[in-house]
Amino acid sequence: MTERVTLITGGSSGVGQAVALQLARQGQSVLINFSRNRQPAEAVVAQCEAAGGQAMAVQGDVASDASCREIVAAAMERFGRIDGLVNSAGTTQFVPMHDLDGVQAEDFLRVYGVNAVGPFQMARAAAPHMTQGGAIVNVSSIAGQTGSGSSFPYVMSKAALNIMTVGLARNLAPKLRVNAVLPGMIEGRWMRDGLGEEGYERVKAQYSATALLGRISTPEQIASAVLWLLEPDCMVTGQQIVVDGGFMLGKPPSAAGATPASSAAAPASGSA
Repeated sequence: MTERVTLITGGSSGVGQAVALQLARQGQSVLINFSRNRQPAEAVVAQCEAAGGQAMAVQGDVASDASCREIVAAAMERFGRIDGLVNSAGTTQFVPMHDLDGVQAEDFLRVYGVNAVGPFQMARAAAPHMTQGGAIVNVSSIAGQTGSGSSFPYVMSKAALNIMTVGLARNLAPKLRVNAVLPGMIEGRWMRDGLGEEGYERVKAQYSATALLGRISTPEQIASAVLWLLEPDCMVTGQQIVVDGGFMLGKPPSAAGATPASSAAAPASGSA
């Protein structure tokens, strides 16, 4: 996989950052997209270069089609090719699922713009420039299957991303493969910032008690699944790969020692 080029949206933190570093260690080139703060993105670029890969940071809001096309153009100008696209950018609004009055129409539009429309626009912009046998990986969430998560806009946006993955796989084959990785709860600042330290620890304990493997995932563990789907010889397409430590399967109530996590337990994935 050396000398390959991968675009990573939301690449300055979380899963996106972990993917970038793992690819760089293989000698690959990566484009780190970020939406607001340049400093963390440039820090990831420096880490990637120290690990042996080439890297660049490009600002852009994936909810904007013009920005998506500019991100792709920057990659082509710098590297001359695109082999992989990882749609890791994401956002949410932490509103309990039972609070139906807690979300407004504009909340759906904002979250959908980043979590569902953004990956579509990035795929549309990148696909014509991607090499034969390239791959697109969407970082989704089990929330899109369980119907439980940080908010209704988030849950519905991830469900849309999941079915969009299938549609893109059908329509971009055989040139490209398209898959989604569906994490459960992931360690990191995203959930801590959204739930607060006390809420984060409570939900983490509930999740771990229910998950068959007894723990939550790290960004690096999710990134390993993404890298597998990016491999040129991978024969998987149109699939939703759940990486949740067995949370959706769950332990029997008597074995878990706790009820399943609350609606806030299913995490947002990607970076805000």
